[in-house]
Amino acid sequence: MDILWQYQFRIILLGDSTVGKSSLLKRFTDGIYSDVADPTVGVDFYARSLDIEQGIKIKLQLWDTAGQERFRSITTSYYRNSVGGLLVFDLTNRKTFDHVREWHKEVSEHILPHHMVYILIGHKSDLNKDRKVTRDEAEQLAAEMGIRYVETSAKCNSNVDRAFELLSRDIYELMKMGEITTRDGWDGVKSGLTTRVLYPGEEDIEVEPMEKSCNC
Repeated sequence: MDILWQYQFRIILLGDSTVGKSSLLKRFTDGIYSDVADPTVGVDFYARSLDIEQGIKIKLQLWDTAGQERFRSITTSYYRNSVGGLLVFDLTNRKTFDHVREWHKEVSEHILPHHMVYILIGHKSDLNKDRKVTRDEAEQLAAEMGIRYVETSAKCNSNVDRAFELLSRDIYELMKMGEITTRDGWDGVKSGLTTRVLYPGEEDIEVEPMEKSCNC
């Protein structure tokens, strides 16, 4: 029997090819990592549930998009029906960081008039000696876009769960404030098998501020 969930959030991973989007998803959903990964063709689908707070289970429907330009016409059709987006770049590849604004602009234009909640992900933090983007630079970009920034490593399993949990909690908080709601014809947020009314002004959810260090 399927586990009951109160809400389903559709979340999409965005960024250039080879930044490690598939590795992040496989680590988060299956707990595995492989040094060899085939490029995503079009869109791949993953799923996992999270307990946001007592009595509230969120089902995450996760979409892994191809970063190559030739698949862009396929992946753009998934933007509008997503409520959350992870903007992923490779800390060891400067160009992938420089392209973050382009991804953000493209997606934001496609989803109008809908709203998407973003988080910026600097991936491959285990390769610190090969870093081409400083934390200060990435945090500045995130601040300019008004979103969170987290550095992750699928290889070391560093901050992977935390990144998805932070994004999910941000979406849930906006639902509680009434800024995001379920709507007919939109798959970004769906109500599940049970319903719990969200009231503005409820006690804020605490998010652990400490990041897990990478010891690999």
